Amino acid sequence: MIIDVKNVTVNYSVSNFRDIGLKEYFIKKVKHEIKTEHFTAVDNVSFSLDEGDLLGIIGTNGAGKSTLLKVISGIMKPAKGSVTVNGKIAALLELGSGFDGDLTVKENIFLRGAMLGYTKEFVTDKYTSILQYAELTEFENRAFKQLSSGMKSRLAFSLACLMEPEILILDEVLSVGDAAFRAKSEATMMKIIKGGCCTLFVSHSIPQVRRLCNKVLWLDKGKQIAFGDVNTVCDKYERYIQTVTNMQKID
Repeated sequence: MIIDVKNVTVNYSVSNFRDIGLKEYFIKKVKHEIKTEHFTAVDNVSFSLDEGDLLGIIGTNGAGKSTLLKVISGIMKPAKGSVTVNGKIAALLELGSGFDGDLTVKENIFLRGAMLGYTKEFVTDKYTSILQYAELTEFENRAFKQLSSGMKSRLAFSLACLMEPEILILDEVLSVGDAAFRAKSEATMMKIIKGGCCTLFVSHSIPQVRRLCNKVLWLDKGKQIAFGDVNTVCDKYERYIQTVTNMQKID
């Protein structure tokens, strides 16, 4: 077993003073008008993955998909439950995360490699392949912040995949970039999965999930609705979306 998620729950606390000034905050505090709301982003989620599994995580906005990936990546700690991970993780959770905007593409490749725990010699050996795959050979001395969103996505994906991770975690990364690169990235994912890499990714494209995944997790408002067979879960999800859409048309 590569990943084992047991009864994971993540809670957030949000106060109503985020958009007020300091003076108004103290006045409201004296008057006991500061209110804190609590909500559950991930609610008692459990599943396990083995070597070579490709899990698609689906659900509408606010379902808790990105939060769950952050917990599995070790960025966040759950309020309840546990996550066991056996393997080296490469995670692409937010476009630009893990990069320094003022450093060049070349400098960021070595920085990111070091952050993932690889030696300078290993990154040097992979450097040309990473740059070529990302289609950024002519931009290696360009500052990261000057790249387009598509370029940033290509670089991040190239780094994650060509670093030979044991676990690959992607948050809607495959939806960025042109059609040619999306096709190339899908092919790369299938190649590394066949090599035994366990992959988790968030996608709003059900056809993409059906095409790539062997397991699906459906979340809704933090709760686990279904986990298991791709077509079974995707069929249920599409019927749910269609029902919601029809109800909205009636309203």
